[in-house]
Amino acid sequence: MVRSSFSNRIANEEWGKSVVSVLAEYIQNVEPNIKGFSDKNLWRMKQFFEAYKDYPKLSAVLRENTWTNNLAIFSRCKSIEEKEFYLRLCAKEMYSSRELDRQINSGAFERVMIGNQKLSAVMRELKHDISNAFKDVYIFEFLKLPETHSEGELQHALIAQMKNVILELGKDFLFMDEQYRIQVGNSDFFIDLVFYHRTLQCLIAFELKADKFKPEHLGQLNFYLEALDRDIKKPHENPSIGILLCKNKDVEVVEYALSRNLSPPMVAEYQTILPEKKALQRKFHEIFERQNDFPKED
Repeated sequence: MVRSSFSNRIANEEWGKSVVSVLAEYIQNVEPNIKGFSDKNLWRMKQFFEAYKDYPKLSAVLRENTWTNNLAIFSRCKSIEEKEFYLRLCAKEMYSSRELDRQINSGAFERVMIGNQKLSAVMRELKHDISNAFKDVYIFEFLKLPETHSEGELQHALIAQMKNVILELGKDFLFMDEQYRIQVGNSDFFIDLVFYHRTLQCLIAFELKADKFKPEHLGQLNFYLEALDRDIKKPHENPSIGILLCKNKDVEVVEYALSRNLSPPMVAEYQTILPEKKALQRKFHEIFERQNDFPKED
């Protein structure tokens, strides 16, 4: 109520900036032990109230985040959808201000939203909700790899930086092993990386490719998923999910390769440098504009 009255009086020009400065000085004189009520912070509180006053459903998640993180989100994110995404992500993953800053700088919102739009029909039909669990592009700038590198170098760098890898993937990912051995018949096969996802309750197999996506890569990944589901998956767990992590990909080739695929794999890119956030935003808006051009299904 106080914040509403404060905001309304300023909006109606009953109070100007000079009055806010006087109010901040008054609070500091009357209650010198109370910190955080400078004129700048009072204006920030006003902006914070106005940013969320029409979205009461967010009040609970706002209380779960620190003031520093709330300030970063409402000052740096433009749409309410983007604000809500980072609020919920930050509360769920318990990000520090530094970790949150990296997620915003790397365009996590755009990358996840693009990934949601590209989920295959099989992935969408799974019993568990996988939206917001995966990204279209993963950013591994902390690996400090040269532009040209091998799959082995990528794998070793990921293992060495597992704490940061988990931060990029999401804290629901639990690392199980590298070169995870599966036996089919009399032959041994090795999956590059295997994780377990706590929320989805399923195994996640990562196959690393330090070159461009090729359709035949999916055959290998599907073979691994079948072996995991037959021999490793527990009865209460959901079907395993595979992620083919490529240096780059031709989107149209990926769509053709996945169109007849009956297993739940995904094809994602990885980058070893932080992307330009504006470029991600353009890509994000282009996808939604193309979707709006398609005729609606009855």
